[in-house]
Amino acid sequence: MRLLSATILVEKLDQPPMESREVELVERKGLGHPDYIADAIAEAVSRELCKWYIEHFGRILHHNVDKVLVVGGQAWRVFGKGEVLHPISIIVSGRVTTEVRHPDGSVEMIPVGGIILSAAKKWLRENIRYLDVERHVIVDYKIGKGSAELARLVETKVPLANDTSLGAGFAPLTETEKLVFETERLLNSPDFKRKYEFVGEDVKVMGLRIKDKIKLTVATAILAEKVASLDEYKYAKDVIKEEVLNLASKVTEKEVAVFVNTADDMTDIIGERVYLVVTGTSAEHGDDGATGRGNRANGLITPLRPMSLEATAGKNPVSHVGKVYNVLAFKIASRIYEEVNNIREVYVAILSQIGKPIDQPQVLNVSIVPLEGAKFNTIVYEVQEIAKDELSKVCELTDYILRGEALLF
Repeated sequence: MRLLSATILVEKLDQPPMESREVELVERKGLGHPDYIADAIAEAVSRELCKWYIEHFGRILHHNVDKVLVVGGQAWRVFGKGEVLHPISIIVSGRVTTEVRHPDGSVEMIPVGGIILSAAKKWLRENIRYLDVERHVIVDYKIGKGSAELARLVETKVPLANDTSLGAGFAPLTETEKLVFETERLLNSPDFKRKYEFVGEDVKVMGLRIKDKIKLTVATAILAEKVASLDEYKYAKDVIKEEVLNLASKVTEKEVAVFVNTADDMTDIIGERVYLVVTGTSAEHGDDGATGRGNRANGLITPLRPMSLEATAGKNPVSHVGKVYNVLAFKIASRIYEEVNNIREVYVAILSQIGKPIDQPQVLNVSIVPLEGAKFNTIVYEVQEIAKDELSKVCELTDYILRGEALLF
């Protein structure tokens, strides 16, 4: 390990890259999965709060709404029909600045309740096609209230970390990782939904690679009203399998096997023991979700890679390093891999210290798996420059996140 500055370390890893290891495990929870819904609503609420704060006070005020809970409802469904019997409950929880004290002593209250409910319902309407927000969901919020002094807030300083937390990232993605990610995005793409309307939004993909063979287990909710019989359900599963195999042929030359809805009882002619849904999400019938239990900041769950367990969704994009440092870590890792020669794999870990400027982490550690014979001193210098440059621009990540350009989950 070589010390480059007060905070930046670069080390050489003597280990095989993930692509060369015998076993690989990768997961992605998709658009309609209850954990994804929790993340997405947390982030939608945060962005609407940011927008309101900026419009009224010129800057983002403190908030963290990263404790969203999705409590599954109950539904009845068979081939050709179904009904939600008890609605899904969604509870937005966290800390929010609810009032601002002006220099003249007056206090301005912020309509956080309306902002939270509107943001949550808007996301549901725009993303879960057959979910009736007025009948199928109950949205509520439980927040800790906070206040702010406007005079203090308008000071222009580098934000101070509001937590001691770790961000982690890596590059590049393996073929298995790319395939898992792209499989979910394919099944939830607008074009796919137009072509195969029976596919719901709740998609989860688990990838297992053993040597040169990849096994994908795909759980895909099928809309009950769109399949009238067991034969039609079988057709839906076959279509999904063939489309995923077609995608796989474009991503990898490895042998790929695809399994769809493996818990189904394919002798069930009624449709009570297969993966049917009314709304598009399994949250309608007992499946629960919570912020932070789903994808990391590159859209994947990769247990054999270093990763942070921080929930990125819902945290404020200014000073909460649990969000900012995860985005930054993947950004640095990707840039290093793309711009520095002779690197097979790069890992980045960034650790904050609460109360310290976010551009001064306790450590920014970069671990490199170089190509054989590479001159590591040259790599070290180039990595250092990229890390310094990205760290100096850390405050720009706020707008990057608010524009929706950062992958968060």
